[in-house]
Amino acid sequence: MKRNVYFVSGTGTGIGKSYATGYIAKMWNERGIKTITMKLIQTGNLEISEDIELHRRIMGCPLQPEDLQKLTMPEIFSYPCSPHLASRIDGRRIDFEKIKRCTEILSKRFDRVLIEGAGGLMVPLTETLLTIDYVRRERYPLILAASSVLGSINHILLSLEAVSARGINLYAFAYNLHEDKGCEDETIKKDTRNYVSGYLEKHFPDTLFVDIPELELR
Repeated sequence: MKRNVYFVSGTGTGIGKSYATGYIAKMWNERGIKTITMKLIQTGNLEISEDIELHRRIMGCPLQPEDLQKLTMPEIFSYPCSPHLASRIDGRRIDFEKIKRCTEILSKRFDRVLIEGAGGLMVPLTETLLTIDYVRRERYPLILAASSVLGSINHILLSLEAVSARGINLYAFAYNLHEDKGCEDETIKKDTRNYVSGYLEKHFPDTLFVDIPELELR
């Protein structure tokens, strides 16, 4: 395991993993920690990862040389779906050795690497490998992202149960408020934050709580 590589996953699809990944990278870079982001497997694209493009917008920088070298986007599939299905549709297997080589190169060039997964923790990468089990296999510290929509507490606690059962190191929890159109109720947002932070303090006392604010993107 590279100790400077972190994996960002979420409680589901569309909860703001990309925003959280880009924001945390921006925050670390501003603190003098040289950070790059990587997309483990991008689906729904052809030549370039739209998630990497979004990361750079949030970070306030253009595409990096490592992006142009495809080190940060080693696997891109055309169909916008789960990696196991996208791989099947495009007729080629996911090259995990290629992903590993790219990760190792990035980990040597940067102080920290943030790998964004596809979808939520239980999304299948292959017919036999779930995202969460890939994280466990590689022994990456996990950053779990979630939104504040009604029902989030249930999804968050289920995800935390799975993380705990597999003995994964939960480095941080990212509470995403960026463009959270699914929940405009400030009472629910505040209560969800308070409940989850209290739960983490009790069951994951070493886990950082990171608020992802609403961002103005140009």
